[in-house]
Amino acid sequence: MILSYREQMIFLSSILILVNAGEGQECTTIIKNMEYSCSGRNLTHIPSSLPFTVTSLDFSFNFLNSLHKCVFPVLFNLQVLDLTRCHIKHIENDTFYNVKNLTTLILTGNPIGYLGPGCLNSLHNLQRLVLVDVGLTSLQLQMNNLTKLQELKVGTNNIQSVSLPPFMSSFKDFSLLDLHANNISIIKTDHTVVLRKIGRNMTLILSRNPLLHIEPGAFKDVYLRELHIQAAFVSLNSQNGFLNALTGLSVDKLFMGNYRMQWKMQGSDPNYLDGLCSFNFNEIYLIQKEFSDSELHLFHCMINATKITVKVGYIRKMEHVPFHRLKELYLGPNLLSAVPHVSHIKSLEKLVVKNNMPISFIGIGDLSLLQHVDLSGNFLILKDCCFQFFPRTTNIRFLNLSQNSEIGMVNKPFFGLELLEVLDLHHTKLVILFYLGFLQGLTNLKYLDISYTSITLTRYMIFRDLQNLTVLKMAGISFGEDKLRYLLQNLTHLEVLDISHCGIGELPRTSFTGTQKLRHLYLSKNNLMILDFLAQPELKYLASMYIDENSITSIPLHVLQKLPANLSEFDLSSNPIDCSCSQTDFMLWIIQNQNILKQSENIFCNTLSPSSDFRAVDFDIDSCVHKKRLTVVLSLCFVLLVVVLSVLAYRFQFHLQYCCILLRGYRSPGQQECSYDAFVIFSSYDEVWVMNELMENLENGVPPIHLCLHMRDFQAGKSIASNIIDEGIMGSRKVIVVVSQHFIDSSWCRFEFELAQSRFMMERNANIIIVILEDVEETKTKKVFGLHKHLKKNTYLKWRRDPLSNMRFWIRLRRAINQ
Repeated sequence: MILSYREQMIFLSSILILVNAGEGQECTTIIKNMEYSCSGRNLTHIPSSLPFTVTSLDFSFNFLNSLHKCVFPVLFNLQVLDLTRCHIKHIENDTFYNVKNLTTLILTGNPIGYLGPGCLNSLHNLQRLVLVDVGLTSLQLQMNNLTKLQELKVGTNNIQSVSLPPFMSSFKDFSLLDLHANNISIIKTDHTVVLRKIGRNMTLILSRNPLLHIEPGAFKDVYLRELHIQAAFVSLNSQNGFLNALTGLSVDKLFMGNYRMQWKMQGSDPNYLDGLCSFNFNEIYLIQKEFSDSELHLFHCMINATKITVKVGYIRKMEHVPFHRLKELYLGPNLLSAVPHVSHIKSLEKLVVKNNMPISFIGIGDLSLLQHVDLSGNFLILKDCCFQFFPRTTNIRFLNLSQNSEIGMVNKPFFGLELLEVLDLHHTKLVILFYLGFLQGLTNLKYLDISYTSITLTRYMIFRDLQNLTVLKMAGISFGEDKLRYLLQNLTHLEVLDISHCGIGELPRTSFTGTQKLRHLYLSKNNLMILDFLAQPELKYLASMYIDENSITSIPLHVLQKLPANLSEFDLSSNPIDCSCSQTDFMLWIIQNQNILKQSENIFCNTLSPSSDFRAVDFDIDSCVHKKRLTVVLSLCFVLLVVVLSVLAYRFQFHLQYCCILLRGYRSPGQQECSYDAFVIFSSYDEVWVMNELMENLENGVPPIHLCLHMRDFQAGKSIASNIIDEGIMGSRKVIVVVSQHFIDSSWCRFEFELAQSRFMMERNANIIIVILEDVEETKTKKVFGLHKHLKKNTYLKWRRDPLSNMRFWIRLRRAINQ
């Protein structure tokens, strides 16, 4: 691969930086298009490690003391060199030989005591020389070789004359001489010889000089592009004399008056600006700090001006002057009580009267050329606005009535002003009677601002005529119920939409139907919680989105994946972001997209507490991975446990079922209402003995003993089991257990015996009566849970076949049951 010459130079420069890395550490380097900054590093020499391809070097606020030929490394591509306040006292000849292609040299704030006569000889391409505050006393500098010089800034020195060296008359491109804040008090005719020769493309700045006297004719035949004489007179009298002596001067733009921060001055001469009649000017910019008890006459010498700007003044009313060239009139903060009557200025194209005291407005008419009207910030109260105030002035394109008190509008308020392209009404209370015709006919409107106008939009079709609207600002207003669903459908050219601070809780998906060109959307300070609308195809060209100070906790992954591809600014700051592992996708998106997130440092987590100052960009995604793995392991363990318990439950479902039934049906002894005297647990193989012997002797005896018997199979059924527990065990005072070999072998008998034990264990009563029908081996009794232990601790009855034993058996059994 063959590299171009420029690419080779950049590559070699990079190698040079790496080789000299140790020395380069002296200089904090910011590289941007080969621009370097070493400002404020307390350096005492220019680092030789700088690449020779550098084009701009800021070396301000360091320590160089003196400049000589070897102070600079070879930097032939260097064009801009800033040596501001480097404590330079001495500059020798040929100092800038190694940087001879400079176009801008800045030496501001250096206490230069010696300038070598040939110190600038090498700078043949220099266009801008800044020697502000360096102790100069004269403009007679040795710079005859600087033939391409365009700007010479020598403000804040001790220069006493505007006289330039004669050779500068050949400087064809010279266009700016800045002499502000020097010590110039007198200007004579021979001081302006070079100015006269240079030509009309010249800006002369004499502001903040103590001008006292000018010789008449000193500026005759001088043509200036701009003349700055702000705060340049020792008194009002010297100002008037100076202006009168400018006869023969032609200037395009005149800047005069004082500065905003200066104190106002009282004058006795109402015609103190009459000197303006002595010379020609097209535009004048005046900051008026003079006031008088009588009416001041400011404008009668501005009759030929094309543009008048009075940014700060003490004008109470504007005198009637027959302007015949005036195109633009700007009256900033003044003491006007009414908008000046300017209908006689037929040439007027732009009128700006803003930020005055409480003011009135009776109207402007018959100005066919007027296109721009700005009456903002004047505390105006207008009724039945607006075309009544602009009769026969149909070419208005720009109308600004913002920041006033109250404006009332009836039906079709802009009839006759259909050419409007910009309408600004923000922060003015609007009283609208017929919303449907509010903006009717404004088909050319491109910019509309009705923010904070105290209105409520209740009509879908209010914007139906605004097909060419590109900017719509509605911050701080209210919308009727669900009106945003269809309100914007006709705005097919809309590019900027501001509906901040409107109390919006939800934006329907159809809100942006028809707004396919929307690029900037402002939704700050609302109550939005869901941003699903961002995934709509109508917003595919969206470049900036401001959703700060809402109630957004998270954005789902499917919305993040469908965000507009052109989105370059996204403000999510001051939202209660949910920084939890359940929002890993959202957290990862925030971390990876800090380049498009505005104020990413102000996106805080609200998971722990609303006052948390933990930033979302600092969220630890890795910890969520570990927690997720732990969760998977625990989930698997839980599933395994559930499977094991399910198997056990299935294996012992019979026992579990009846334990639950027993517990559910258990009542304390005092609450029991028993239907039977005893419930008999026996094997079906012993049924003959139970029926013929047990029932015959107990139920037919005196008194009779009621027994509960249930015939059952060895396979349990739910209805039978429930019946046995509810009516048998729970419905009987005693339980008789007929123990035999068949009893031991019956799982059903064993289960019933366990249930009986459970009931009487809870009651702590021994109400189980054991009847040994036949002898059973001790080892076999252990097969029945609790039986062996019961026989050890309690008395039991044993059936004998001889009559005498039988008689004692029934007596003892009856006694046991009746206890």
